[in-house]
Order: sequence, then C-alpha cells, then structure tokens
Amino acid sequence: MKNKLEEMLKSSDLDCTSEQVDKFELYKTMIQEWNKKINITSITEDEDIYMKHFVDSIIVKNHFDMESVDKMIDVGTGGGFPGIPLKIVNEKMDVTLLDSLNKRIIFLEEVVKSLGLQNVSLIHGRAEDFGVNEDYREKFDLSISRAVAPLNILSEYCIPFVKVGGCFISMKSGDVEKEIEDSANALDLLGGRIRNIVKYRLPGTDISRSIIIIEKYRETPVKYPRKAGKPTKKPL
Repeated sequence: MKNKLEEMLKSSDLDCTSEQVDKFELYKTMIQEWNKKINITSITEDEDIYMKHFVDSIIVKNHFDMESVDKMIDVGTGGGFPGIPLKIVNEKMDVTLLDSLNKRIIFLEEVVKSLGLQNVSLIHGRAEDFGVNEDYREKFDLSISRAVAPLNILSEYCIPFVKVGGCFISMKSGDVEKEIEDSANALDLLGGRIRNIVKYRLPGTDISRSIIIIEKYRETPVKYPRKAGKPTKKPL
C-alpha cells in the first residue's frame, strides 16, 4: 500500500520523502486501530484515508506558501486533519492542534509520540475560549480548518488566532459561493479579507474541493470571538 500512497502523492504534484511516507503509513494504521474504540473518522479504507485525509490535507501546499509559516493552529482538528499531515511534510513548523473532544486529543498525543513529531501542542477546548486567551490570540502565522461549520462562523473561531499579516485558510467541499457571500460582514468585523479562492478536484475522483485563503489586515476587535455558543446561535 505504501506504493499506492506514493502514486497518489505524485499524481497530486506532491513530493514526500520515504521517511515521510512511512509516517503516513503508521498514522493510517493508528487511525484504523483507534477508530475501533472511538469515533475518529467515518473514512477507514486505506485508499480513502490516503486521498481524502492525507492528500486532501497537504494539497494546500500547492496553493499557499507553507514554507513561510512558522506557527500554525488547526482549529477543530478532529483526527488531526490537516494539521498532522502538514506537520509531517513541514517538520520545522510549530503546530498547535485544537479540538473540543478530549478522546481525540488523547489519540493525537499517541500519534505525535509514535511519529516522533516535535513542536506539536495539543489543546482540549473550544476556539471561543482560547481565541481570547492572550497566549494564543493573534500569535499564529496561519490558522487552518477543515471543520464543516459555515464560513462566517468558522471565521469568528479562527481569525482571532491570526497575527496581522497572517492568514486563515478554510478547506471546504462543494460549492462555496453562497458561504463566501454570507461571510462578508463577518470578515469585515473580524479584520479579514479574501485573498484567493482555489477550486479543484481530488485526483482520479469527482470530488470537488475549495480552499478559501483569507488574509488578516487589521487586529480583531477584543469582543470577538464571543462566548461559547454565541457564534453558532447568532452568526455574524
């Protein structure tokens, strides 16, 4: 199966070393084993994990200069996507993984240890709480998320973590035009503006994806993010 992953990476114009491919293989095995105990992902077949989790996570490298990122936070990381795959291919980057489910954080602790990844911080908690924490607020070059919340809600979760001059990247499936339209007010309030929208299909599939790159041009007002629950109940 290692050869299959290498083929998928090449078909996506993604280069990985043999050591990195080995780490992806171990990560895949851990996902499958732990998924029998806790709900990490509904995607469990080898090739589906390769394409829909690994390739789909690191393909952002083809559209954004990840080498310029020193500190990244993955908000709502779930099973570690896209944070862990991006860390595997950019080992010098300092990565923080945030998720509200402690069982997943425990799983990710084992992944980080088993893969020998350095400079990875794991946080159990809500984005609304850590986004106002001065140790995390406006401390990252990049905030990234594959979470399924609408863009106006995700923006309130993610943009407060980003330094002025940094970016928030939302990785989406399907059509995003309505979401982008509905997020205009939120972005204006939070200090973000859309830099680029990249649309593509996963190689060899009919699965459409979008990467929305939002740059932060001014500080986020101190009242954002609002208290837990508010961003969802009353979106900006």
